[in-house]
Amino acid sequence: MSSGWIVLGIIIILVLFAFGAYNRLVALRQRVDQAFADIDVQLKQRHDLIPNLVETVKGYAAHERGTLDEVIKARNMAISAQGPAQVSAAETQLTGALGRLIALSEAYPDLKANANFQQLAGELSDLENKIAASRRFFNNAVQEYNTGIQQMPAALFAGMFGFTRKDFFDLGASRAEVEVAPSVKF
Repeated sequence: MSSGWIVLGIIIILVLFAFGAYNRLVALRQRVDQAFADIDVQLKQRHDLIPNLVETVKGYAAHERGTLDEVIKARNMAISAQGPAQVSAAETQLTGALGRLIALSEAYPDLKANANFQQLAGELSDLENKIAASRRFFNNAVQEYNTGIQQMPAALFAGMFGFTRKDFFDLGASRAEVEVAPSVKF
């Protein structure tokens, strides 16, 4: 009879431990999802700012149509991207296009002195910093989640319950370009 109680106690302890591990993995997954949602909100703000910036530049640099079209095309691709991998690739292209747009201000002193342009460029710079911070938070959450599903004993049942590896918000091949924040000079 006492061995039955011992076995029952061990089973109860294992079940409680499994519940605890499962709940921890759920919390980690939620943290990753919330961190990506934070990035998404800031990217939407960035996307909303871009048409105003392009319109301001159009008035001063109308013959730079290729650069302006490239920014709009990259913005549209970024808006339609889904999931961390597609979003990060699209945002990398958009960041490059925005860098070229901001560089145009160097060639047009009147544009560079325009108060509206200065305000928009300042907002863009602020958003870029917020996005970088959110991206670091997201990548940290992904690292904790991926570690959690690979550690024992959670690794024994994580796959069974649908816990799969998450991708980092990676900057891709042009990492060296993007690591340097766009320079905004007035």
